[in-house]
Amino acid sequence: MKIIKPALLKKGDTIGILAPSGAMEDDTNLIRAVSFLKNKGYKVKLSDNIYIKNKYLAGTDEERLSAIHYMFADKSVNAIICLRGGYGAIRLINKINYELIRENPKIFCGYSDITALNAMFLKRSGLMTYSGPMILSDFGQEKICEYTINKFFDTVCENKFDYEGTFWGGNLSTLVSLCGQDFIPDYEFTLFLEDLNEPLYKIDKMVTQLFNIEKIRKNTRAIAIGDFLNCESVEYIFEELNLPLIKNFPASHSAKKATIPYGFNTLI
Repeated sequence: MKIIKPALLKKGDTIGILAPSGAMEDDTNLIRAVSFLKNKGYKVKLSDNIYIKNKYLAGTDEERLSAIHYMFADKSVNAIICLRGGYGAIRLINKINYELIRENPKIFCGYSDITALNAMFLKRSGLMTYSGPMILSDFGQEKICEYTINKFFDTVCENKFDYEGTFWGGNLSTLVSLCGQDFIPDYEFTLFLEDLNEPLYKIDKMVTQLFNIEKIRKNTRAIAIGDFLNCESVEYIFEELNLPLIKNFPASHSAKKATIPYGFNTLI
C-alpha cells in the first residue's frame, strides 16, 4: 500500500481535538490548550464527544467511532490532535472506516493508547501519522515543555525531524494488545518503544511476545529505546536481541517528547 504523507500545517489551519480513548475528568487543561493553539494562529474544533464520559471512556464505542469518522470527513479540519490516551482505542480498530481515512488524509497526532490508531491507520489506510504530544498532557499544561511544543511545530509545519530513517512502534503495552491483528508494516523500520509503571518481567514478556512474531524479527533493523518511566533499567532486555540500539530516544510519557513521523521517513 502506498504511504500517504499528510499536508504540512499552516497558520490559519483548523486543528481538531479528538477524544477516541479515555474520558476527560476536568476541562482546565483543555481550555488552556485551546487558548494556546488559537494564540499560535490556528482555529480549533472540538469533537462532539469531548465532554462525554462513559465509565472510563469518552463516550460509548459508537460515539467515539463517530467522532473519529466526522473529524476525518470534515474538510475544514487540517490536523487532529488527540485529547488524551488512557484506554479505548483497541475497542474501535475493527470498526473504523479506513477507506474514509485514506480518502481524507490529514495530520493525526497522539501517543500512549493512541499507538493503536497510529499503527492501524498506517497499516489499513496507508496514512503516515505522528507519535507526539496530546492536548491534556502537553498543550494544556500550565507550564508547557518548550522542547515538546517546538519539536511538534518543527515536525508538522516544517518537516524537520532529528533522526534519519523510518520509525515505527510506540507504547509497548499498547502494541502488544494489537497482537492477533495485521498491524506490522511490510518494510524495514527502527522499532521505537516506551512505557511506564511496568515491572521488569512484564516488559521482558511483552518484548519477547513482539519478537516471537516473524515479521517483527524480519523487519526490525534497529531499536530506539525511549523512556520507561518508573521502571527498572530495561537496556539488557534489548541488548539480548543483538540489534543496533539508539538510546535516550525522545519517546516518552514525560513532559519532554519529540513528534515522531510514524511509519515513514518524511525527509524522503
